[in-house]
This record gives sequence, structure tokens and C-alpha cells, in this order.
Amino acid sequence: MTIQTWNRRSFLGAAGAVSLLGMDTVCAAAEPPPETTRIRLNKIRSLCLAPVYVAEALLRAEGFTDVQYFGDGPAGIGGLPAAQALGAGAVDFSMNFAAPLAVAVDSGAPITILAGVHPGCFELFGTEHIRTISDLKGKTIVSPGVNSAQHLFLASIATSIGLDAERDINWVTHPPEEAMRLFAEGQIDGLLAFPPDAQELRAKHVGHVVLNSAIDRPWSQYYCCLAVANREFAQKNPIATKRALRAIIKAGDICASDPDRGARAYLDLGFRTAPEYARQAMREIPYGRWRDFNPEDTLRFYALRLREARLIKNSPQQLIAQGTDWRFIDQIKRELKA
Repeated sequence: MTIQTWNRRSFLGAAGAVSLLGMDTVCAAAEPPPETTRIRLNKIRSLCLAPVYVAEALLRAEGFTDVQYFGDGPAGIGGLPAAQALGAGAVDFSMNFAAPLAVAVDSGAPITILAGVHPGCFELFGTEHIRTISDLKGKTIVSPGVNSAQHLFLASIATSIGLDAERDINWVTHPPEEAMRLFAEGQIDGLLAFPPDAQELRAKHVGHVVLNSAIDRPWSQYYCCLAVANREFAQKNPIATKRALRAIIKAGDICASDPDRGARAYLDLGFRTAPEYARQAMREIPYGRWRDFNPEDTLRFYALRLREARLIKNSPQQLIAQGTDWRFIDQIKRELKA
């Protein structure tokens, strides 16, 4: 794993956004300081998670003097591996996708889901042979691997219309960049893409969008990305946990009001993509909608689909009981009058 901190230009830019939105230290000043001044966060390739990167200055305003980003180079592994690393204590706090978090909690990973950050970001692309979700049956679909975010979301989608995600789909495994190349060459029939890959595929007119989770129901009515903490970190450091969550939530609002700032923060971390794709993705992802939905409904929705797909064993209520804590976001909503 590598550790990365922000450069001076990124820090000052984010600090300017904090001041501009009037989000300096009003809430933080009324509370005790965090139990720890160090916080370690995941660095993951998907641009959906830009609030984590924009939040650096906000985290410092909340009292964290040592802010570290961990990741495996430019690839930035997400999904279930990232949730497992969080549970193992490699990082303290993260954003991750709803479906792999449900699988992680089901498998006993010691993590605590805290809040929803924004709804839909993934898009299902298909060749001319795939026009509806039911057309996935018998087709070759690519993902980075079993239990990757792409695999779990797509399994949820297939199960929702009665397909058997394991038997009805021919899964092949390739990393995202290679998957996009194979899809463009017509060697595979479909893939699930996260920003900024989805924006690149659309810009290059590769395939067509079968489902866009930002606008298509029911997916658009649930969070895609959730804030989550290592369970021990949250239990030992409740003040720090609330402060970190508040920084992420406010950073989501910054991403909504100034998408170019989010794109710069993402690119400054070394992720490879054309700047225009990053900027387009930031404009399209529905940041700032953390007030609109219920994170418990999101976990219940995906848990039901994943259980039907035989990818988890526990009931939605069991997962909610063992892997969530909504007290922090409830307090933040009252503070921010959300």
C-alpha cells in the first residue's frame, strides 16, 4: 500500500471551498477535540468517492492533523477488498459501495456503516445485443472479479428481474482498463462502469447505456456510496468518528457546488483519466443529495437482492443490526438543519 497526502495547491484550494461555503469550524468548536488526531482513509479509483479527497481541509478543520490516504497505486482497489482492509484496520474511515459493504458485513468484517453520501453513479453498458436487463441471459459480462463492486451490483440488477446471476450470465474477469478495451473490440457483451470510465465510454460512443443508476428507478432511489468506519475505531473514537463523517458529508456538498474542485482533487491523487472525463463525471454524479434518502433502506434493498442471488446468508435486519450506526448522521442532520 502507498500513503499519499495532498500537495499545497490542493490543500489551499479545498480550504478556500470550506471558507466559501461557510463550513469552517462552527460545529467543531462546540465539541470536545477528537480522541485521535490521525485518520487514515482509502484511496480508491472510482471518482464517485471524490468527497473523501475533497474532505482533506475539512478534516483538518475538525482537528485531524495527520490525514493519510492509503491505496495500491493508481489502480486503487475498491469493493469488497477495500471493505475487508477497513475491517482489518488498514484504514480507519472510507466511502464504499452499498453492495460490497452488505457482503462484507454478512461475512463478519468488523465495520460500521454510518451514512449515505450520494445516490447512483454506476452505468450498465451493452452491445447491440443487449437492450434490456433480461438480455444479459447467456451473454458474456466482464467484472474485475467475484465480489467486486461491479460483480455485486450487476448480480443485484440481474436478480431483480428474475435472472440467476451465477447460471444465466457468462462472467469473465479483467481489470477495468482491459475490460473497456475488450468491450470496445466487441469481445465481450457488457460491463458495469463507474465514473470516469462511464463518461469515457459514452464520449467515445462505445456500446450504449442499458441502465444508469443516477436516473433509472429503482436504483436512483437508493444510495450508491456510503460512509463507513472500522468498528473498533468508531467505538473507541466516537467524537473523531462524528467529526470525520461531518467532513465527508460537507465535502459532498462542495462536490455538488464546485464539481471542478472535486475533479482536481481526484486527479491530484494520480488516477489516470482525461481531465474532461473527470469533470463531466463530477457534474453528473448527484452529490449533495445525502439528505434525500434513507441509508437503512439502501442496505435493506441490496441485502434482499444479494440474498436472492445467494451471495449473502443473513437477513437485511441482521445486517442492519450488526453493521450500522445511524446516530452520528442523525446528529449531523440536526446540526446542519437537513
